[in-house]
Amino acid sequence: MAEIGIGILGGGYMGKAHAVAMSSVGAVFNTALRPRLEMVCASSPESAERYRQAYGFARSTDDWRVLVNDPKVEAVVIATPPETHREIAQAAFALGKPVLCEKPLGASLEDGAAMSAAAEASGLANMVGFNYIRTPASQYARALIAEGEIGDITWFRGEHTEDFYAHPQAPATWRTTGMSNGTMGDLAPHMINAALALIGPISRVMAEVETVHNSRPGGEVDNDDHAQMMVRFANGAMGSIYISRIATGRKMGYAYEISGTKGAIRFDQEDQNVLWLYRMEGPEAERGFRKILTGPAHPDYEPFCQGPGHGTGYQDQIIIEARDFLRAIETGKPVWPTFHDGHEVNRVVAAALASSADESWKNIEDF
Repeated sequence: MAEIGIGILGGGYMGKAHAVAMSSVGAVFNTALRPRLEMVCASSPESAERYRQAYGFARSTDDWRVLVNDPKVEAVVIATPPETHREIAQAAFALGKPVLCEKPLGASLEDGAAMSAAAEASGLANMVGFNYIRTPASQYARALIAEGEIGDITWFRGEHTEDFYAHPQAPATWRTTGMSNGTMGDLAPHMINAALALIGPISRVMAEVETVHNSRPGGEVDNDDHAQMMVRFANGAMGSIYISRIATGRKMGYAYEISGTKGAIRFDQEDQNVLWLYRMEGPEAERGFRKILTGPAHPDYEPFCQGPGHGTGYQDQIIIEARDFLRAIETGKPVWPTFHDGHEVNRVVAAALASSADESWKNIEDF
């Protein structure tokens, strides 16, 4: 075993999740590389020191350059606002340091392209934080589809729906400013990534993107509340995706339905330890969706618990993600999703926004 010094930029919601994951991953997966929480960076010296004490880092700073340039920081996790991603990632790669970056990859299509190019040129481990697709149930769904268990895919329906802005009087915050913080920047990348992972490349898209509540207490809203997309996959399958932060009653509606010529799959993140599988076999009177409860027989479940049905949770997805990042560093081999994969998601987002603007189908290859 070898230690590796980890620097995390951002100590809030995702910063904490990554800190906990790096502290736990060695024990859960018996990784060859054992993370050492070396430094945390936050927006002020006071908050950085608070996070240092809370999470167990050796040191803290309020300057990202100090963290990235520190020789004891050997790998960097970026959990800061999207507009900061590009400069930090490029600086880390230039110093020979692997990078795990939260989605979306940068604040624009140009940012994503530059970050993907920098990652490829560096030859270093790089990864984007699409954690939801890493549940044992969704990993199993991916395997079933890849192995042809439900036949040729004909249709996909995906959604990422939450209700944290469903109330019209919810106050304006940083989430209501900047397109990268709107629904298409914040939630859409997760479900687009799921569609790409489960079905394959998207060839074209037709979208409507809308701001429902243009003004909230405390300020105007300059990004989107929800969006709908029709998509056509490169393999010929038809699909649709709906994204919303105003979907009343939905808390983590990361859900998909997939139809194939031999079967079908359903999944909903609000019940993340269950996958519903339909097989077109046997007498018609006995056919129906079967509830599969995840357990040690499914991908990445057993390291957390040896009991079927006990379940994994949100934090476990981040621990699986940390394992994959460390494996990429250790082996020198890319682990999905790389920055290139993150940029492919950005291309679909850009095409959808352009489609909504002029009400026409857009080919992804043009972005």
